[in-house]
Order: sequence, then C-alpha cells, then structure tokens
Amino acid sequence: MVKVAVMGYGTIGSGVVEILEKNKERIRKNSGEELEVKYVLDLREFEGDPIQKKIVHDYQVIVNDPEVRVVVETMGGVEPAYTFVKAMLEAGKHVTTSNKALVADKGAELIALAEEKNVNFLFEASVGGGIPIIRPLMSSITGDEIVEISGIVNGTTNYMLTKMTNEGLAFDEVLKEAQAKGYAEKDPTADVEGYDACRKIAILTSLVCGQQVNYEDIHTEGITTITKEDILYAKKMGRVVKLLAKSCLTENGYCALVAPFLISNDHPLYHVNDVFNAIFVKGNMLGDSMFYGSGAGKLPTASAVVGDIVDMVKHMNTHIVLRWDKEPVKLADYKQSESRFFVRTKASKQEISQLFGEVEFVDVDVLPDEIGFVTAPMSEAAYEQKAKELSDLLRMIRFN
Repeated sequence: MVKVAVMGYGTIGSGVVEILEKNKERIRKNSGEELEVKYVLDLREFEGDPIQKKIVHDYQVIVNDPEVRVVVETMGGVEPAYTFVKAMLEAGKHVTTSNKALVADKGAELIALAEEKNVNFLFEASVGGGIPIIRPLMSSITGDEIVEISGIVNGTTNYMLTKMTNEGLAFDEVLKEAQAKGYAEKDPTADVEGYDACRKIAILTSLVCGQQVNYEDIHTEGITTITKEDILYAKKMGRVVKLLAKSCLTENGYCALVAPFLISNDHPLYHVNDVFNAIFVKGNMLGDSMFYGSGAGKLPTASAVVGDIVDMVKHMNTHIVLRWDKEPVKLADYKQSESRFFVRTKASKQEISQLFGEVEFVDVDVLPDEIGFVTAPMSEAAYEQKAKELSDLLRMIRFN
C-alpha cells in the first residue's frame, strides 16, 4: 500500500481525495498498488467531515513520516508551497502539484532536486486543468521539434468573451456574472489581465525548449479593454476574439506572447467556448494537433493530479526525466514577429492609407463615427511606429 499526503484541502485538494476514494479500485488496477490518504495538511479544522481525523497543521509531520511516499500540493502561490514541496523532495518523497505559480517560478529547481533524490516532481494539472498536455509533450511527441503552441488556457476569460460574443454584453456585466457563478475570483486580475495564461505558456515553452522561460519576459495583454464594439467588428469579419497564449519557434529562438486575437472560423480554436480550454500544438513531423477539454474545475483538475499520482506510483524507484534546465533562455523579441492588425480609429481613410498603404476597410453601420481596417502583414515594431502617427487610435487587436 502507498500512503499519500495532500497539502491543501480546498477545491482541488478535496477533489483529489474524492477521486482517490471513489475510484479506488480502478486506481489500484492502473497503478498496481492500493493508495490511501494518510494526512491532509490545512490550517483549518473540518469538524463533522470524515477528513478531520487525517488533518494535520504542521508540514513536518508529513516530512518526517517514512510511510508517506507521495505528496500532493494544491495550496496555490509560491510560498509556503515552495518551502513545503522542497522539504518533501529532500525527504525522498514524490510530489505532484496543480500550482502554476510554483511551477513557473521554481519548476527547473524542483525538477533538478527530484532528479538528485531519484524521485519525481510532476505537474500535469498546472496547465490546462484536466486537459492532458504536459505528459503528451514529454512522452508522446518527444521525437518532434515543437514549432508552435497556441492555446486558450484560461477558462474565466474564455467564458467572458463567449458571453460578450453571444449576448452582446459589456465587459463589466460579464465579469459580475462570472464572479456570481464562481468562474472568476473576487479579485479577477490574474485572469483578466492575462497573468494566469502567461505563467502557463511559460511552463509549456520551458518544457519544449528545455530551459527556464521567465514569465516576466513574456509580453502580456489581457481582455479588460475589449468592448462590445470590438465584438461587432469581429462578427462583421466572421471572426471571434479569444485570449491566446502563444509560443512560436523563430530563427531567433522561441517568441512568446499573451494577448487577445481575432480568430477565423476555419481555425480549430474558433469553436472553443465557455469555460473550455484548448491547446493547439504544431510539430515539425506531427503537424497540427489539438488538446481540448475542461480547463478548470474541481474534478477535472483533480483528475489530472491523480494521473500524476498513478504515474509516480508506477515509477516509485525511477526518476521520470524532464528536461528543464535552470539556465534562462533569451526569448526572441516579439516586436520582430509579423501579424496582421485590426485597428479602430477616427482618422480619415486618406490618413490611414498614407500611413499603412493598402488595407482592408471594415464598416459597421451602427458605428458611423469611426473606421475599422485590417493591415497587411507587418512586424509589431513597424505597426507600433505607424500607430504612433495615427490620430484618434481607438483599439488594436491582432489577427491570428
């Protein structure tokens, strides 16, 4: 029997305990061992809940118990999660986490420590919730060079943009509804400003390039400036607005970006709506592939954590190799990447043509006091220079 400890009995932690209990026999058959939760670390008490008899408040109880071989971290944040996880690995225990902040910030270090101790540090649930993406990247398509990863990796913002598109609602209205339904936090900054998506694409890029990608180096824009008017233009063009996290291999290395994009109806990500996530992967041999499913939620995310637990039990005496060196990689300058740009402005068509040359004008009847247009392909740097000279610039959204 393998004893398990869970650190954090919130949404995901309680989901892990639930799955380990409800699917006990299935998990035993798949892992080859019976699993039992021995401890749950939390600051709170849970009187009346059967879990109370397993609650401990000091992580050292888990560190010092040789019976515990596998530890689950679902606390969130970098500290104290980092201190606790590091102590578990140093004690020779396998660790899985759903904590994207921890993995993005300390992933390389914790993987190296796990290798040194001949244990495993896995984190499938840190990107895409219940969508399997990290394990396929690290095992199924390791023979490929990954030339592009682009995805909808934040359920909150995807839900909000879907509602804005389908119901013509404003950002503030949709945010209140998302908060009421529990899809958005009381402080939604990490989601709506793109920080959550930024950490996830940093993790994926680190894995495919084999070096540390610092999320602070990734240009990140959120959806707070997207308006009903932007949605009207998108519909006129047969496109939808999606918050994408993108990483592409260029001649200067990987280039990463998080921002709203206008996606055409022939792209697989066009149809990914509500709280669902999808990650589009292009390999130099595989070609195009997409991973789709529930990107968040108690049981989908907990299911990914349990998948890691089973994998670690199968490799109890073997370190699963993950190439992610501590040395930071220098990302290519996103301003050198090319795109087409949709622009809203109150400038005249003559001024637009003088600055941008041949463009496609987009007219929306209910917005007679402004002009929308789409540029020819150009670099971000070239666009920025021209945009500085354009009078009355209202909005820019990139084409995917």
